[in-house]
Amino acid sequence: MDGHKTYFNAVDWDALQKDHPIGDDFVRFATQTSRDALTAHQNRLFMRCVARAWATPFYQRLWGKAGIEKGDIRSIADLPRLPMFDKSDIMASLEVAPPFGDFSGFSSYPAGERPPVVFHTTSGTTGKPQVLLFGARGREAQNLLLGRLYRFQGMRPDDVVHSVYGHGMINGGHYVRESVLHWTSSIFMSAGTGVETRSAQQVQLMKEFGATVIVGFSDYIKKLAEVARENGIDPVRDLNIRMISGHLGKEDKAGLSAAWGGAECFDWYGVGDTGCIAGEGPDRDGLYVMEDAQVLEVCDIDTGAPVADGALGDMVVTCIYKDDIHPIIRFNTHDVTQVRTGSSSIGVGFKRIEGFLGRSDNMVKIRGINIFPQAIGPMLNGVAGITGEYICKAVRDAAGRDEFIVIAETNAAGNDRQDVAERSRAVLKQKIGIEVGVELVDHRATAGLTQIDVRQKPIRLIDERYK
Repeated sequence: MDGHKTYFNAVDWDALQKDHPIGDDFVRFATQTSRDALTAHQNRLFMRCVARAWATPFYQRLWGKAGIEKGDIRSIADLPRLPMFDKSDIMASLEVAPPFGDFSGFSSYPAGERPPVVFHTTSGTTGKPQVLLFGARGREAQNLLLGRLYRFQGMRPDDVVHSVYGHGMINGGHYVRESVLHWTSSIFMSAGTGVETRSAQQVQLMKEFGATVIVGFSDYIKKLAEVARENGIDPVRDLNIRMISGHLGKEDKAGLSAAWGGAECFDWYGVGDTGCIAGEGPDRDGLYVMEDAQVLEVCDIDTGAPVADGALGDMVVTCIYKDDIHPIIRFNTHDVTQVRTGSSSIGVGFKRIEGFLGRSDNMVKIRGINIFPQAIGPMLNGVAGITGEYICKAVRDAAGRDEFIVIAETNAAGNDRQDVAERSRAVLKQKIGIEVGVELVDHRATAGLTQIDVRQKPIRLIDERYK
């Protein structure tokens, strides 16, 4: 025997879809399952993850330092007793046991018994690229969750899906491709970024093959509309985009929809380690947490204590479907959100969040006020003359006083620019609580600083205070 264990034989497909229903079964589950039944479901899956975690040196070390012993965690109600971890702990694990880290738990399997592994890395947006590892069952559960969300948002079997997620070593493009191919019957076009397939070529492909859906990051999707016009293709008249799903932010939706002829725009949130955590449904009224697969806590940025619904905090996630290879239990993403209050208009019983509102580890404190650079765009949304692209600077003068400056692109000219700048300053002072500087520049003038042409997630802050 050659000893190989195949990916597809490592998944019990019927059990997977019973644990995480999709399509009409998901809608029934999300609208008819009681909170008690959902908690029981979460508990069953969570305890499988705890058992796997105890087999990995990473959690043995992490939990042991916190005084947690086997048997201490008996149900999901004990989750808050466990310590959080974040990317720095994973990077430290890679130093302890290179190249795959002791979080992988490879050493827990007898020789020749390790199950199939999917290996990718993060993009390195917030530092050195991080190793990402998935077992077959965990990977397919992750794929199912995103495929489920696309279908919930309205992706149809006759859609042609144009993806602008990157490939190479990074996870995003591969993950999205697997989600669409394995869990929808739409046709998938893996165009990638402008580096992999030139932007001008992408819009030609969209026209030739009749793309109806675009998935990816909003900044590049917005750019594609501009590239289409520059190449004599009207994105409204010549293309037929009816749906956009990606990482949008509140400020993006109206502009994206208009640029693509009224396409319905949907936001969703996840990170490389976890896959899809939450996403908008057909009501587009907050992002529904996929609570049959993800337990999401919103915790105080400084203390780690739970915050009340409606308050800002770090998203701390436990992937209760990842009980093979690398469990994710109380991972602090350092992405900031708030839980929505009130009921779903479509009867979904899952928790809703506002979506990505900034990064706490990219937060700057200016004269005692916490400012999230990624939140500046939504604040300026609706200010006439502001086109949406911007970058922020934190500077310190000779007297030691910190200042925050927003450099924003505008289509205003002449004396109108002063009016736009004054309105922008007024809006930011009202929403942030202190006066900040506003500098207006021409269209595309921030591109070199944000690196929007080469990064899927543009840079939004330059901190010059410690230079």
